[in-house]
Amino acid sequence: MFSFVKFLLSSVLILAGFTGAVFGQNAREGFRAEVDAVVAEAYLAAAADFPCKTKTRGKGKIIRWQDVEKCVNYAHDRVDWEALAARIQAAGEESGLGSADIEAVIEASLTAHAIPFNKIYRVKDGKALVPLSNSLLKFLPPGSLLNLPVYNQKGELLGSFSGVYVFERSGGLSTATSYRMPNFQYKDLHGEVQAPSERFLIDLYGVSWKEAESQPGFRLPADRLIPKR
Repeated sequence: MFSFVKFLLSSVLILAGFTGAVFGQNAREGFRAEVDAVVAEAYLAAAADFPCKTKTRGKGKIIRWQDVEKCVNYAHDRVDWEALAARIQAAGEESGLGSADIEAVIEASLTAHAIPFNKIYRVKDGKALVPLSNSLLKFLPPGSLLNLPVYNQKGELLGSFSGVYVFERSGGLSTATSYRMPNFQYKDLHGEVQAPSERFLIDLYGVSWKEAESQPGFRLPADRLIPKR
């Protein structure tokens, strides 16, 4: 009798564990589907005016940084972040997932829906350079442009692109305000890792449009969608 009761209890625990696993999987899949729907809606709004017209200037035929800044910053501002974040907040609470899982799903969806350069900008000159401006770097998807040649605004080769990082700057002696800005690193012609010292990059550096155009070029940020803890 004792053995039967023990067997029955074990079966109940196994069934409960299996049911819990299935529920957890269903909750995650349901949350992922809602996030994908929200993210798709965000990108649809952001891309309403894509592709943006551009012009080039200078010896290196670099795209005007103003064209890039206006294009991506306006795209970001077209998104109804408050409404979309509320939907994700509600879906996250209903799913019962932890904050780390919720953030991971949002990040993955935003990267999966990233828009390639040739859908963002209209560039007539195939020899043009795409400026590695602060705003372009701010919205650049992870892993994009890696190992592409980096040129200065005169069209001279400096090295190869090796990624983006964010640094924090203070507002100066008169204010305690700090701000975060993106910068990039590149390997110079001797294989040494370098980073521009300029605070505002605008059109000082660029990569070839022809080599960049099919790569992901615009990814919406996650910070406006991740639920507040």
